[in-house]
Amino acid sequence: MPTPAQAPTFSIGSIDAQRVEEALARIGPKWTTWSAMILARESRPMRVRDVAAQLPFVSEQFVGKRLATMHADGLVMRDDDRRGAPYRLSALGGSLPPVLRTVSDWSRAYLLLGRMAEAERVEDALRRLNLRHATAVIQVLDAGGPMRFVHIAEEAGLESGITWHRLLRLQADGLVARTGSRHGDPYVLTDAGHALGAVFTSVEHWSEPAALRRASSAPRPAAAATRTPVGVPLRADGALAAAAQRRSAAAPNTLFSHPPQPQPRVPATVAAQSARGRGR
Repeated sequence: MPTPAQAPTFSIGSIDAQRVEEALARIGPKWTTWSAMILARESRPMRVRDVAAQLPFVSEQFVGKRLATMHADGLVMRDDDRRGAPYRLSALGGSLPPVLRTVSDWSRAYLLLGRMAEAERVEDALRRLNLRHATAVIQVLDAGGPMRFVHIAEEAGLESGITWHRLLRLQADGLVARTGSRHGDPYVLTDAGHALGAVFTSVEHWSEPAALRRASSAPRPAAAATRTPVGVPLRADGALAAAAQRRSAAAPNTLFSHPPQPQPRVPATVAAQSARGRGR
């Protein structure tokens, strides 16, 4: 696999920030990836309680709410509207693997997180990106950085308060850093921030209206012949993680079917990231 320096270049500036953020709002909420991976592994309609049984660290009520939201967003579907009717992945939800793999690869290359389950890795990365107006701030810094706070707000067309909170969050998540600790020192993207072009492009491509229409009109996919597992979060409580592990098979998950490739840990210049200061 090519290193980040050798990988194809994807332009952050050319993506539609609003479309990307709308797509991230669909796939970014916590436990969405986990739920999709369970449904992909089982390749059969599943009731809420069946999905929740494989997520012992999440309440059944919350799993039900998450699946309902995924249904409203077109990621899962039901064959009828009866109370308790089972869910299965829609064609749109089943088309997520390229996006999730791109997100996972970006995380492996640029975030120093150590070992963790693939679903946990993807959801951690999506949590960093699923923030309204953050994509616009990243676009501005990619095009014109280093930039002072006031210029970022002006270029992004955002109010000062929103811009300030976005920059604080992006700093905490390792995507933005400050060039100094003094009031007014400019902000810059970290290596991880600059490398988001591939992720944004993949998300935008997945969310294109033509792709959504094709997905909504596609026939029901045939059940996969291989049942595949869901990864278990390494930071879950020991007993809960062990219970989830016992529910996992040994084959690789269809949403992450390619074997992990060794990748160099590329510093995200987080070391250069200044502490949260009160100056702008």
